[in-house]
Amino acid sequence: MANTFKRTEKKTTLPSSMVDELKARIAPYVVSDPHNVDGKPYMICNLYYDGLDDHVIRESVQLPKYKEKLRLRCYGTPTENSKVFLELKKKQDGMGTKRRAKLRYGDLRNYLDTGIHPKELSYVDEQVLREIDYYRSHEKVEPRVYVSYLRNAYYGKEDPSFRLTLDSDILTRRFDLDLSLGRYGTPILTEGTTLLEVKFSGAVPFWFCRIMSDLGLSFHTFSKVGTDFKLYTYGRACAEHPDEPHHLRLIH
Repeated sequence: MANTFKRTEKKTTLPSSMVDELKARIAPYVVSDPHNVDGKPYMICNLYYDGLDDHVIRESVQLPKYKEKLRLRCYGTPTENSKVFLELKKKQDGMGTKRRAKLRYGDLRNYLDTGIHPKELSYVDEQVLREIDYYRSHEKVEPRVYVSYLRNAYYGKEDPSFRLTLDSDILTRRFDLDLSLGRYGTPILTEGTTLLEVKFSGAVPFWFCRIMSDLGLSFHTFSKVGTDFKLYTYGRACAEHPDEPHHLRLIH
């Protein structure tokens, strides 16, 4: 599995009732991700790192030209010996770059607690951890948000760098911030809604643009952790100002 990814990302949401039609339309152009055994979605769990003041996500939702964040990802619920991925994600002018180190979950937790690199890392994993060391030296961050979802993923037949994902049942929580505790939390999407994301290195293929047009879909900005932050902030504002009319409450 590659350690470095550089590509543009576009997202939109669509009614879950439209997913089957979308899958049928893209079928001639894509192949299913091997994780989607028999077409069933696979589970992804993440921990996003931020400061106690949520400064990383506060800056991110303002859509700056450059931003970076630290994320821990696993596929399924990990044990001490499970492989997990510590990722440094950067985005500049819409182009995203992701650098990831692959570690045992037990070694990863020890590294985050002590700063000591696990032994017998690959050369690339060691280099990525050094980049993460630098990030952690100037960004005082810790686990702040758990995000999990069920994913179907596809790659382009002619251009494997084109990737399409469909994420459903997106759950977040700001407590029990340990991936080994399992998948639970609060939904952040309206029931019956699915998140569609495409990643590409050049341009969105014409065939997919045509399908988007036929289905009446268009891309818009969406962030899972950003949506969680807005819901979290809105809920806190409601608690602090219970007498303020709902339609006047602002999320800062």
